[in-house]
Amino acid sequence: MNIYICGQKHFGAEVFSALLAAGHNMVGVSSPELSGDGGPDRLKAVAEAAGVKWMKSGLLNENTIPDGVDLIVTAHSHDFVREPTRNRTTYGAIGYHPSLLPLHRGKDAIIWTIRMGDKVAGGSVYWLDEVMDGGPIAAQEHVFVLPGDTPELLWKRDLAPLGIRLLTEVCDDIANGKIVKIVQNEDIATVEPSIKKADAAAAAAAATAK
Repeated sequence: MNIYICGQKHFGAEVFSALLAAGHNMVGVSSPELSGDGGPDRLKAVAEAAGVKWMKSGLLNENTIPDGVDLIVTAHSHDFVREPTRNRTTYGAIGYHPSLLPLHRGKDAIIWTIRMGDKVAGGSVYWLDEVMDGGPIAAQEHVFVLPGDTPELLWKRDLAPLGIRLLTEVCDDIANGKIVKIVQNEDIATVEPSIKKADAAAAAAAATAK
């Protein structure tokens, strides 16, 4: 398939490499220009090394997406891929979320998994729609949260490798004509706020209570 990737950092780069190794054609990449340490973003670096055209995050839309894209894959992307952009592709767009959707929607899912004391976590590949993390599920697996786990440890040990594998498997399935779309159960959906906003609100409430 002709795949366009929106993402960043190590996870985006690993997804790019895995899909390329699986035989898919990378037709474009969107990512930040720089990483947190001031060097080039890792996804940008691997894309340019492979001769794939790069575009800065936030610029992908129905007018800038290349012709002939079959599928958009988001891999640690904070961009919202709108419906007009998805409609320019053959199949639409999929993304990976590090939770058992519809639980823990939102960008700080792993932190909330740890803070809420969950014993089971997981990863979900889902079809992007106009609801944040709310589209139909294409693939999902669980992992266990171990004693002493931090968000960083759980991500690196289990959830990032799971995401790379699931995204690759789903892309392979789509290329072979197998398309899975399981509607999320809104009755059990949870949406957690940004951890920074939650901590700031808690600090403000504590200061007021004094």
